[in-house]
Amino acid sequence: MRALNLDPLRASLHAASALWGPVPTNHTSTEPAMNTSHQPPSRVHDADWLAVEASRLIDFAAGSIDPTGGFAWLDSNGRPDTELPVYAWITCRMTHIFALGQLLGHPTSCGQFVEHGVTALSGQLRDPEYDGWFDAVHNQQPVSTDKSAYTHAFVVLAASSAAAAGTPGADALLDEALRIFEGRFWDEDEGLVIDTWDRAWSTIDPYRGVNANMHAVEAMLAAADVTGDETWRRRALSIVERVIHGFARAHDWLLPEHFNAAWEPQLDYNIQHPGDQFRPYGVTIGHLLEWARLCLHLRASLGASALSWLLDDAVALFNTAVAYGWEADGAPGFVYTIDWDKSPVIRSRLHWVVAEAIGAAAALHSVTNGTEYQNWYHRWWEHAEAFMDRAHGSWYHELDADLRPASTVWQGKPDVYHALQTTLIPRLPLAPALATALRGKLLDATP
Repeated sequence: MRALNLDPLRASLHAASALWGPVPTNHTSTEPAMNTSHQPPSRVHDADWLAVEASRLIDFAAGSIDPTGGFAWLDSNGRPDTELPVYAWITCRMTHIFALGQLLGHPTSCGQFVEHGVTALSGQLRDPEYDGWFDAVHNQQPVSTDKSAYTHAFVVLAASSAAAAGTPGADALLDEALRIFEGRFWDEDEGLVIDTWDRAWSTIDPYRGVNANMHAVEAMLAAADVTGDETWRRRALSIVERVIHGFARAHDWLLPEHFNAAWEPQLDYNIQHPGDQFRPYGVTIGHLLEWARLCLHLRASLGASALSWLLDDAVALFNTAVAYGWEADGAPGFVYTIDWDKSPVIRSRLHWVVAEAIGAAAALHSVTNGTEYQNWYHRWWEHAEAFMDRAHGSWYHELDADLRPASTVWQGKPDVYHALQTTLIPRLPLAPALATALRGKLLDATP
């Protein structure tokens, strides 16, 4: 088992109890984006409440075991959809989630589920001929032979969390995942991750995207904490500096998602298919919030060497998401995407967006102690109640603008990654990464 790198990160513990205190009735922010015209919600989402919700989500996820290997896409009732492929990103996310469940001491057989995920990533989802991982397999055959940075970043995350949980085979899986990620996807000249190769690693697709880079940051921070290799933390900083302090800041915090091979923004990309699950047209509001949170995780992970702009940029991304995404069409919730004139494009309410909003508010409150972030935290948990399916489990992945279950962008309830992490972020320090923090007994710790 690797030595977990906890010592330089313990100082990042934040006072979560202040976040769970009484919700202030006055909003102190001077930012015009912060619309707080109605009273804050009365519910206090404290550690006990978060623990119950986390347990409920893990219980639901336990139904995702695919007997052929990996984890299945779950439908709206929590049943495995065996007509769909086994997706590597779902298997990775669920492996990560069950590693967190094991470290939480959840009564479900989480350890066995983590082993199930590691076995699938070491077997059916891995390319035995050229190395790397297929995006999905069906009936033991690859659905597509492309090799994507998005999938490989999640393999790194899953292997890191499994290694933190002490899962047999996880260290070897992590070694292989890092070797391939470094050798195939990391572009040292650009300080960014390229997106897609063909199966034989002979041709690189000209598309470049920031979604894969965003998840690479999360994976790199997790790997750095488990392995103690600071190279991965430096690479995470390189990505954030290029994408956020570069691309986002240059576009008034409306982050371009899609680029060509020269890293030139392609602002009309997918304009004919604006609701794409992974490459939607325009500005993805939830990604502004997710990047804001990641800026703060990176800031905490870097400690005394962190640059001041990491907090400034996180605040700017958060405020932009609230200004142009929250109730942007006059209805409750966040719209999925907006165009470059800041008008809503896809009005669907996606569960992961409000989950990331809650996480970003919790992270910003832990750093600034600002009551505005405390207000948003509680308000968005109150809004998230509309997504929680108390009858069948988990969260609806999509609602329409009237907060009714919908499936124009996402079908079913394929994973609990965003929702489960949202129950843990307020209870843990911003660094180290979630699995390492849980292994270090940092849950609900105080400074």
